[in-house]
Formats: sequence, C-alpha cells, structure tokens
Amino acid sequence: MIALQLDDLRQHSDMLRLRTGKSVMVRFVEPRDADALQDYFRSLSVRSRYNRFLGAMSELPQTQLDHFIHVGEADRFTVIATMPIDGIETIVGEARYAFDADTSSFEFGLSVDDRWQGHGIGSALLKNLECRAAAFGAERLFGDTLRSNDVMIGLARKSGFAFTNSPGDWKLVRFEKHIERAPQEIPCASWRLAARQIAHQAAV
Repeated sequence: MIALQLDDLRQHSDMLRLRTGKSVMVRFVEPRDADALQDYFRSLSVRSRYNRFLGAMSELPQTQLDHFIHVGEADRFTVIATMPIDGIETIVGEARYAFDADTSSFEFGLSVDDRWQGHGIGSALLKNLECRAAAFGAERLFGDTLRSNDVMIGLARKSGFAFTNSPGDWKLVRFEKHIERAPQEIPCASWRLAARQIAHQAAV
C-alpha cells in the first residue's frame, strides 16, 4: 500500500470539469465540514438517502458522522464534491472509500445532491475515484447498490463496470472494474503525489 501524506489535505484536491462546462472541486472532508455534511445528507430525498445507505435513514448518527469527517481512520476516506453557489462553497456530492491491501481492492459508495443529478457530477466523481484507487495501487474497484437503484446501476454501466451478485445479500448487486495502475497520465492529485513518492522511494 502507498502511504499518502495527509498532513496537508488540500494538496489532494482535484478540480473536475463537468460536461456542462461547470467545475467541481473534490477534496477530503475536514472536521470543520461536519455541519455542512450533515445538512447535505438531510437535504437528500428519502429515496436518495435510502439508496446511499441501503436502508431508511434521515441523517447520519453522530458516531457515523465522526467517522466520516476523520480522514484515514481505519483506512477509510471521505471526499466531498463542492461548487460555489451564491458565493458559498456548497456540497453537491460525496463519496466514501476504503482500500484493502490484502486483496488490492478499492470499495466505495457515493451520492449526488438530487438538484444536481444529471449534470455529470456522478460520472466525474466516479472517474476521480478510479484515479484515487490507482494511487493506492488497487487492481479492482467495486461497490454494492440496491437492485432497485437504477441511477447508480446506469452510472456504473456507462462507466464500464461489470455486474455480479453481491455476496450474502440478494437485494444488492455488485459492480466492479479492473483498473490499470500505471497509466502515463491520470488527472488527479492523489496519483501525482503517489507517483512522486514511488519515485522517491525507488531513488533511496
């Protein structure tokens, strides 16, 4: 596993261009984002929250929110996609992921604000997650979703994921994709920083 230096979280931020011409920033969540992140989840539709958490939930329980806002805790990471709206940085999407070094697998879940669905944020965020997975040296990217979640299934299919049954739960479907670790150019800060660390380690 590549040990990313997380002392300066903002150096791992990425600016993504949407097909509409707008841009979103993807950055690690910070403790100061706790209230904004909770407000984001509360603002999702009942269906979107159900799809994201695979069950009914009106907001994140405090213990779970604490886990979300502490980057790297138990090898889990949360990123938020933000845009300036009326001059205020606003969360329009989020993703949480984990890397398992034993299986070289990168598991994730994500959501997009209902008001911003259809603008390409989900596709851009998913592509950025592929990049972050490559930075860890993952060989496989996957997630689980409800069989009724047509939006996520459609997004994964469009992004080249294959589908299989999710182990242990017939209500879920698993989407997964093999990823290459060493493309010459992957447009995300996570990969660039990891590549520098690899080069430094090789030179030592």
